Amino acid sequence: MAIDPTKIRSQFPSLLRKHDAKPLIYLDGPGGTQVPSSVMEAISNYYKNSNTNTHGLFVTSRETDDMILSLRKSVATFLGAEGPHTISVGQNMTTLNYALARGIARILQNGDEVLITQLDHEGNRGPWLSLREHGVVVKEVSLKKDGTLDYDDFEQKINNRTQLVAMGVASNALGTVNDIAKARELTYRYSAWLLLDAVHYAPHFSIDVQSMGCDFLLCSAYKFYGPHIGLLYAKPGILDQIPTDRLRTAEQMAPYSIETGTLNHAALAGVTEAIEFIAHNGEGDDLRPRLRHAYKSIGQHERSLAEKFYNGLLSIPGVEVIGPDFSHILRAPTISFTMEGKSPIRVCEFLSEKNVCTWDGHFYAVRAIEVLGLLERGGVTRVGFSIYNTPEEVDQTLGHIQELSEN
Repeated sequence: MAIDPTKIRSQFPSLLRKHDAKPLIYLDGPGGTQVPSSVMEAISNYYKNSNTNTHGLFVTSRETDDMILSLRKSVATFLGAEGPHTISVGQNMTTLNYALARGIARILQNGDEVLITQLDHEGNRGPWLSLREHGVVVKEVSLKKDGTLDYDDFEQKINNRTQLVAMGVASNALGTVNDIAKARELTYRYSAWLLLDAVHYAPHFSIDVQSMGCDFLLCSAYKFYGPHIGLLYAKPGILDQIPTDRLRTAEQMAPYSIETGTLNHAALAGVTEAIEFIAHNGEGDDLRPRLRHAYKSIGQHERSLAEKFYNGLLSIPGVEVIGPDFSHILRAPTISFTMEGKSPIRVCEFLSEKNVCTWDGHFYAVRAIEVLGLLERGGVTRVGFSIYNTPEEVDQTLGHIQELSEN
């Protein structure tokens, strides 16, 4: 099934919006995608029909319990997980990761080590850097000039004292897709846990946590057409080993033991529908095969747009693309660049005047931008492609960048 942009776009009310009588071009997906009507309706329907708290004996409370279980099952299928008992939810990825880090800090010993990377979003660096307060040694894998990790450095820094490796699957700043198989090989060698940040990977590629061999994986639904909800996968049995913050009245076992307070029930209904929205673009008898098939189509569509944009940028004088080229088999459809004589904020201001939504700065991947020597220059301009973008939008955006380069 090829992606039909016209059919897709008709499902997104926000794409009808105009500014100064002209349509907006949303190339800001890496910061959060637009949301289809079906997700909005799922959230609204929950409030209309089943809005109550959990574990009551009456009908709407039981419906809420059923909805949350359904959510866990859908996310488990989405991630290729062993079952709903592996899926925890929270306010966002960063909050869940901090909660996990606090719990893990209680079982680590002084001098134990954690390995992070220079490429990662601060949401997967800050929680682990905070473990230094507990006597844990935190090391970081170096970033190479081409925007990929230095796996020789990785192999030199991991050792018998390494208890956990925290790394991203795909970079939200540069589009780099990391070698998770290599990381898993090394963590197995040293019996370390592997935690993956899949926030930027989940919108573009099918995930199979069991094939990846990870112990933890985090992602955010608002990056794949859903509401602002964070999701945590923990391999069966691991979360029960971790003394997370919890009330005595809370359920003390996984997946509930890391979930504090009342969840955002309506948003959870929206997450389930966001997964269904993706699956509707694939074929198969069950949700998992439909998702896998859908991601093949989505990936082909997004990569064709990103590659077209990438090649177009190369022909514009003064533009430098930051990050891997498209010779890489796996690369996220996210492209960052700089323009000679134009700051990233100026580029985004100009594109905004043309109704093109893009981002400037470091996108919380501040260490990567710093290491590449771009932080003091304002970072980079970032463009990201999603399921609803079109070749015409690519051409229009390239035309605007060409115009800016000539001024």
